[in-house]
Amino acid sequence: MADGLILGRSTKVALEHDILDTIKGMDPYDTEAIHDRIWWKLNPRSVTGVIFSAISALDIACWDLRGRAENRSIASLLGGHKDFANAYVTFGFPQYDFDQLVEAARAQAKLGTQRLKMVVPAELGWRENVRRVRAVREAIGDDVDLMIDANQKFTPNLARQLVREVEECRITWFEEPVYQNDAEALHELKTHTRIPLAAGQAEGHRWRMREFMERRALDIIQPNVCNDGGYTEARKVAHMAQAFNMPVANGGGWGIFNMHLIAAMMNGMWAEFPLGMVEVARRAFKNPPEPVNNVVKIPDAPGLGFEPDFEQLADYVLKD
Repeated sequence: MADGLILGRSTKVALEHDILDTIKGMDPYDTEAIHDRIWWKLNPRSVTGVIFSAISALDIACWDLRGRAENRSIASLLGGHKDFANAYVTFGFPQYDFDQLVEAARAQAKLGTQRLKMVVPAELGWRENVRRVRAVREAIGDDVDLMIDANQKFTPNLARQLVREVEECRITWFEEPVYQNDAEALHELKTHTRIPLAAGQAEGHRWRMREFMERRALDIIQPNVCNDGGYTEARKVAHMAQAFNMPVANGGGWGIFNMHLIAAMMNGMWAEFPLGMVEVARRAFKNPPEPVNNVVKIPDAPGLGFEPDFEQLADYVLKD
């Protein structure tokens, strides 16, 4: 919680002071010009971190303003491939012990959830994670997609041992399996497994994503508009991925924002809805979109299609 608050405060300060001073007077429609000015004035070396969190928030707001002005959804403005996004649910968290994880998996299967993701915590070791993955697959049956996510915490050697033992479980993708999303290590891991690899939720910009594509290090690319420069940058990543015949399926949650990108793109695959973030969205926004029958519908309302609930958010406003 403390780390999140520090990042939140840093992002707020960056927006209210440095970025506002840099873009004051610019047209919010001119997202390319806004990005260009911020990069050259504040981030000429394109480092990731707070500056990209701030740019992402600003860019989302600009697209929301444009959507409201034109009475169109952001998904429509970005490309309008469809008016919905297929969704997946992250349900399996590291805090769960073995029995809790299996119980949570069974509960989701009973609800009819067709796409599920679980974390494989590196601190448990690869053997215990194999046991957990096999148990979840048995609990949900053969017809449900199952993804696993290491959050960049495995060494390449341990990742190879894990994939060797869980290939039989028909894993849809292994997300962020190795330290730092090392592109060379990811490419090497691909030569040791038939399990598709995915990553990209916090890489910042298209040059880093290009490295994954050119090295054939991944099978699914995962830009997240809340981390990687907003819709303006994520759309470029999605278009670049089309040239590599790669699908886009966001990681890192916040499906209510990323669903617009997934719906807009012809290579849009799935939007992520972690159970915890679904609950946060219910408290932060009025009637936020949620998956129904494994699909999230783009709202009819313009822009993002939903409104902040300022009454509920009052206790969480960051003070100077």
